[in-house]
Amino acid sequence: MGNLYLIRHGQASFGAADYDVLSPVGERQSLALGEHLARLGVRLDRCVAGDLRRQQDTARLALQALHATGCPVPAVETDVAFNEFDADGVIRAMLPGLLPAEPDALQVLRNGAEHRSEFQRLFALMVQRWHDGEHGDDDLETWQAFTGRVHAGLQRVLDAAGSGDNIAIFTSGGTIAALLHLVTRITPSQAFALNWQIINTSLSQLKFRGRDVALASFNSQAHVQLLRAPELVTYR
Repeated sequence: MGNLYLIRHGQASFGAADYDVLSPVGERQSLALGEHLARLGVRLDRCVAGDLRRQQDTARLALQALHATGCPVPAVETDVAFNEFDADGVIRAMLPGLLPAEPDALQVLRNGAEHRSEFQRLFALMVQRWHDGEHGDDDLETWQAFTGRVHAGLQRVLDAAGSGDNIAIFTSGGTIAALLHLVTRITPSQAFALNWQIINTSLSQLKFRGRDVALASFNSQAHVQLLRAPELVTYR
């Protein structure tokens, strides 16, 4: 059987003007992951990433650390199917309907770095409304379209995979949630309940034979836990 390693990107720059940039912590997490893969003896045959900067840079740094140990590493292939859903678009579409019940929502969302727990509560509400189809924005990618995009990317990876290949997919939390939904058939709500637990650069593993895929492990944090550096365990 082959292995797909689903890797969430390192910590990005939450609250900054450009979120899609790894923070210094995100860079340390990415290097730690590469070093951990080397210690595990993982040899990657392929590496795929979305085209978001945080995904590409996580892949680059992890492979750099892996290569520094003497391990051969593949080139990074790019497939936009593994990009995150449009979180900003979800917020814009859902905010007007949320404001009557949550009059402080706009202030919280504008200052998310200062109100992290409240931001997460509101964002989870909006994501639930999004995957339930409760919006009228025709330009916003729907949950069904998002999962269709992710499914197509997964099929492309599987169709090009060799038997027994080890393939790393550097992606985002929402994309991993969609893959869990597709592979295990849990509901969108259950998938996002798991999504909120996925730490930056965590490792989830899928086993595959042909197009048959099964979940083997979820949200491994060993690479940061073994460093005894709690500041490297981040969720956003």
